[in-house]
Amino acid sequence: MIRTAGEHALLVETGSLAASHRLDAALRADRPEGVVEIVPGPETVLVVAPGADRERLRARLAAVAVRTGGDAGDVPAGPVVTIPVVYDGADLDSVAALAGIPAEEVVARHTGRELVVGWLGFAPGFAYLTGLDPVLEVPRLDTPRTSVPAGSVAVAGPYSAVYPTASPGGWRLLGRTPARVWDVSADPPSPFRPGTRVRFERA
Repeated sequence: MIRTAGEHALLVETGSLAASHRLDAALRADRPEGVVEIVPGPETVLVVAPGADRERLRARLAAVAVRTGGDAGDVPAGPVVTIPVVYDGADLDSVAALAGIPAEEVVARHTGRELVVGWLGFAPGFAYLTGLDPVLEVPRLDTPRTSVPAGSVAVAGPYSAVYPTASPGGWRLLGRTPARVWDVSADPPSPFRPGTRVRFERA
């Protein structure tokens, strides 16, 4: 289904993260005329096109969505970004306790998998990383912190993340990275985009 989203955008309901990534890749490879922004989400893709012929764009999106939806094949592999981490986070021991494993095994499991950027949200540059080891799926803090330092590496539920800037947050902190994942003076400002593969390594 394709819905109108405000005056300048259309929202394509894809039904899955994989379909969102395929649609995002297809639209970026052959961007429709007038489209200025493409924003994939867990089960949607927002397409912003001020001044475009909306019905013509809707028909184009519908055709591409059919081609890339459902079980339409593998998601295109994105680039790999390696993030060095100092594993000294305030919640490392509590994550270990909740998971029922030693803290060293938390680190081994966090560095032992290649994660994938599912989508960005919450704050500019905040990427939800999918593919976390299920053993590390722990709940958010009951009371969020009023400020989490930029570069904090954290987990919550089935996701991991790197806080791009200092902000409130309720994710459990495993460590910190010196890597900058949000820089407005850079092009692009973030190394993360949907489909990017992320590897954490112990610094």
